[in-house]
Amino acid sequence: MPPHAGAWPGGPVPPPPPRSPARRLSAPLATLAGVSAAFAYVGTVDPNEPGHYPVCPLLRFTGVYCPGCGGLRSAHAFAHGDLPAALGANALAVVGYGLFGVLMTLWLIRAVRGEPMRLAISSVWWWGIGAVLALFTLVRNLPFGSALAP
Repeated sequence: MPPHAGAWPGGPVPPPPPRSPARRLSAPLATLAGVSAAFAYVGTVDPNEPGHYPVCPLLRFTGVYCPGCGGLRSAHAFAHGDLPAALGANALAVVGYGLFGVLMTLWLIRAVRGEPMRLAISSVWWWGIGAVLALFTLVRNLPFGSALAP
């Protein structure tokens, strides 16, 4: 590394100025507001009534349930506090709601403390997530996995 890399003409690079608490909380709170608004909309506009939402193209053209099929019905049931119905519509989505809640809590705690939120997920985890999605899709489309079908 050259001796001048990462240095100002007058010395090392100074740390960035501290951000205000309002500025640090703006991104996680905006994300939380957007997701809350989406859940409020899905909770208000029932996906069980036809005509409000588009049909899954994979299901429509092939008859195969994708990992997201039943996700809107799951979100609607979850927004109404009906956990058994949410799990019945899409159990993987309910797991996703829980993971989102954990990540949002972690993000908010780190923002309050002034720590950056960095998620470094290795390729092994990405392959594992892909394998879980593929297995969920496969099982819910087989006769013995009909309990996972929406």
